[in-house]
Amino acid sequence: MISLLFKMIEDENWMVIGEFVAPQGLKGDVRINPSSDFPERFTNPGKRWIQENNEVPIEINLIKGKPIPGKSIYILSIEGISSRDAAEKILGWKLVVPIKSRPFLKDGEFHCLDLIGLEVRLMPKKILIGHVTNLIKGGNDLLEIELVEGKKVLVPFVKEIVPEIKIQEKWLLINPPPGLLDL
Repeated sequence: MISLLFKMIEDENWMVIGEFVAPQGLKGDVRINPSSDFPERFTNPGKRWIQENNEVPIEINLIKGKPIPGKSIYILSIEGISSRDAAEKILGWKLVVPIKSRPFLKDGEFHCLDLIGLEVRLMPKKILIGHVTNLIKGGNDLLEIELVEGKKVLVPFVKEIVPEIKIQEKWLLINPPPGLLDL
């Protein structure tokens, strides 16, 4: 499982939406592990940016993209990347978009990026126990929480365990089963 950091980069003007993880075939296609719930970012052709480490992002042109059935991975074709060797050179790089391009959300919806940094409070008394430091995507999404004593724990990001999220107030409430925070 790859831990994808949902962070803003370069003066908070850029947002990571995926990480290149493997070449696909011999013609330069590359697999990307998304950190965005908006598939059009990986399937619709057009301008995108890639970034190595914390360097200044480089503009690219996405020719096409498609999901791999049954997996949370996309295969992208990028203009100028036409060989397996070229695709291998961008492994580990991030696909980024300007932070201002965040899609508009309905009431009750939020961007995953908005979870990072939220206070974590424990039911029933809403006692502060830590902060969200990451969201790990995989078969099931997991919140990485740094507890106030410094230990990091993983908590399944499901309604039964995370019943309340208050983005504007900058906190979320958890109701973990016994022993989950001790792992």
